[in-house]
Amino acid sequence: MIKMSSFDQLCYRHPGREAVARCPACLHFFCRECVTEHAGRMLCSNCLSRLSDGRAEGGRLRMEQMVIFMQGAFGMALLWYFFFLLGQILLAIPHAFHEGAIWQADWWRKP
Repeated sequence: MIKMSSFDQLCYRHPGREAVARCPACLHFFCRECVTEHAGRMLCSNCLSRLSDGRAEGGRLRMEQMVIFMQGAFGMALLWYFFFLLGQILLAIPHAFHEGAIWQADWWRKP
């Protein structure tokens, strides 16, 4: 039996074995049998399978891009509608107000 200090880490899957690496993706410690080197990093088999399954990440990325696009399109439509209503309000103002004649008339003194 190997005597271990209190600072040594144990394998996440094999509690009786000493851990030699920590997976940077899931942050768990693993023994030599549980990790594999990939692109200069030591990854556990679960994280490696998730990394190699590009379809799941690609689909999620496309969905996130679609959500961002839809939010932008909705924001632009809302902004267009705001300025459309502002234009309709300005068109509804009488011509006399635009020409300054409304201030010359005595319309407020009429009973």
